[in-house]
Amino acid sequence: MRYTFRIPTFLIALLFSIQLVAQSLPIASNGEIDGISDLYCSELQTELEQEIFKNKSWKSLIDRKMMSIGIVDLSDINDIQYAGLNDDHMMYAASLPKIAVLLAAMDAIDKGELVNSKKVQQDMRMMISKSNNQATTRMIDRVGYEKIEEVLRMPQHKLYDEEVGGGLWVGKRYAAGGRRYPDPLKGLSHAATTRQVCSFYYQLAMGNLVNERRSKQMLNIMENPELHHKFVNTLDRVAPKARLFRKSGSWKNYHSDSVLVWGPDRKYILVALIDDAYGEQIIRDLVLPLEKVMKNSRTL
Repeated sequence: MRYTFRIPTFLIALLFSIQLVAQSLPIASNGEIDGISDLYCSELQTELEQEIFKNKSWKSLIDRKMMSIGIVDLSDINDIQYAGLNDDHMMYAASLPKIAVLLAAMDAIDKGELVNSKKVQQDMRMMISKSNNQATTRMIDRVGYEKIEEVLRMPQHKLYDEEVGGGLWVGKRYAAGGRRYPDPLKGLSHAATTRQVCSFYYQLAMGNLVNERRSKQMLNIMENPELHHKFVNTLDRVAPKARLFRKSGSWKNYHSDSVLVWGPDRKYILVALIDDAYGEQIIRDLVLPLEKVMKNSRTL
């Protein structure tokens, strides 16, 4: 007599719910988390250098400090790995630093300094998903440059620090008028280093930006980007089932992109800053080589 074993429906549902919880964001950190530099992996760094330097044009941009890359492999939450090239070199980053405005606004909301009105919620979403300059300028005016700097420099976040090349900075409205509030190192108005942008997304994924509740709200705002170029153009094709949390920027020859990818087959953070007329296409072309780097590093 042949017996057929069937898993009860309730058990299937339980296993599925456990899987969803295991893959939910943000990940509860249960206390202090490692800094981004503490996640540095020499094997990942070696793979990154070897892969990127195969392309002579990319190597030239790296050598001239016109291209910066940062990657965080989140495939094993118990062994998160980081590597970068020119990752402490601060560059003009156009609209990418709008994530710093989002963070400062969330901190202000959490402290009762800013009312989380429907208009504020709409502006934060438009600022990130569509990179709307008018909405961003309204948010900057609501929180102020000093508040943005204060939050970026907080010991909890450390997203701007002169000792490690600076980092994220917003010191100008995304409009023609208004005072400038340039960063102390290079006098830039909208700037970033790939290391600190990686740190932003890493802390966001771990629920460390302000707190777990506000991190989740930021994730909701940053998910499902409405602009489908650069990293997202490639990810739409190779990872259609992955969740994408993203902010990019472009102005003249300056092209930047940053994304947290959370899917069944890939979990990672990619950040690139490029000063080149072909930067948009280069960023598209980086996705598959960087995925290869992370895969190869895990098999060493």
